[in-house]
Amino acid sequence: MTINLKNFFKSGQKTSKMGDFQELKDIEGLQVSAVSADLYKNSRDDLSLFYFPEGSNYSVAYTQNSIVSESITWNKQNAKNNIKALVVNTKNANTFTGEQGLNGLDDIAKTLVESLKKLEKENGYEKTKIKDILFASTGVIGEKFPLEKIKTNIPHLVSNLRINKNKLIWLKVASAIMTTDTKPKVAYSEFKLGDKIIRIAGIAKGSGMIAPNLATMFSFIFTNADISSVVLNKYLGRVISNTFNATTVDSDTSTNDMVAIFATKKIKNKKLNTVSSKESLKFEKALRTVCLELSKQIVVDGEGATKFITVKIINSETTARAKNIAFSIANSPLVKTAVAGEDPNWGRILMGIGKSGEKIDPKKIIIKLGEFIVAENGKISESYNEEKLQEYMKWDSIIIEVDLKQGKEHFECYTCDFTHDYIDINAHYRRS
Repeated sequence: MTINLKNFFKSGQKTSKMGDFQELKDIEGLQVSAVSADLYKNSRDDLSLFYFPEGSNYSVAYTQNSIVSESITWNKQNAKNNIKALVVNTKNANTFTGEQGLNGLDDIAKTLVESLKKLEKENGYEKTKIKDILFASTGVIGEKFPLEKIKTNIPHLVSNLRINKNKLIWLKVASAIMTTDTKPKVAYSEFKLGDKIIRIAGIAKGSGMIAPNLATMFSFIFTNADISSVVLNKYLGRVISNTFNATTVDSDTSTNDMVAIFATKKIKNKKLNTVSSKESLKFEKALRTVCLELSKQIVVDGEGATKFITVKIINSETTARAKNIAFSIANSPLVKTAVAGEDPNWGRILMGIGKSGEKIDPKKIIIKLGEFIVAENGKISESYNEEKLQEYMKWDSIIIEVDLKQGKEHFECYTCDFTHDYIDINAHYRRS
């Protein structure tokens, strides 16, 4: 499987080097492939296949949008605890495509089953069935699903399957799922259990239409551990609220989003299926590391973004209250544009706290930008220093902290600034 250099060169792309990306290791029991179906008409990779020769347990979280892609509809109708393949296309969301979109997936599934026959016979793999296949689609909503282009390239995908995956291969498949992203997103973690190493590797895409309850994001996470689908679902549920569901770029939740974890069952350890064991806590910690890293990469690559913003709400009466206030600030266009303009306009943060609808005592709260207290005791801080704050706002990573002084709970979310580029990208999205 050759590397398609067109994946890495596109207009407006933020420059990056291979050294900027984490080293990902091979996941036994997983084969991957990415090719160009020319969906973008520029020969970049836009179609990918993740194949599990001996099957994989999995868990998936989908968007909470009431309108969903036909790919999600397909997955829910064909849900199994063990699957053999995941097919991902970009450029077209396969949403609001009616019977043409849904029936098209059935056609692609049949083509994939047929294309895998020779490979499976030669290697003694169990035959893939139509209901062993999952789909994920991302791109423009409401346009006719490009069935023929995708179907024609399924044999090409199969013939290019790669067993051994180095850093370049992971970057290739991560690039193939991108839409308006400017760079691929990858993350990796591992830990030792006895004399065996548990590996967790993940890729993601996402740049705009990002908000809690998932958004225009995909994240596909793979582990060599033998963990049941039921327990994988528990792990995913535990980590998602403070990772993927703690991000926002523009407060919009898309129709196509999914975060999925696949376990290839290569490394056996019964204690990983007991969520209260020491071993399970190690796995959950490693999974959280991967999910948080991918989440932050999505926000950093927010459409037109120049600054990464962390919003911390501390000493809240409840986590729910802290979360509501955090997102009220993080989703405010006024806060985000102030950060873009490097203006320490803390009044906009105060506005965001108040519009959340949560009951707070204005005289108790303390607002900080970085290490600088800007407001306390119901007024501007006596230590307020405009010059130092303006210097701080030039940083590419900004921290907003609000101390409610109501309790001991906290919540932290991640967002980015709004720039003119965000408007330009989305004004011309369908023509890109």
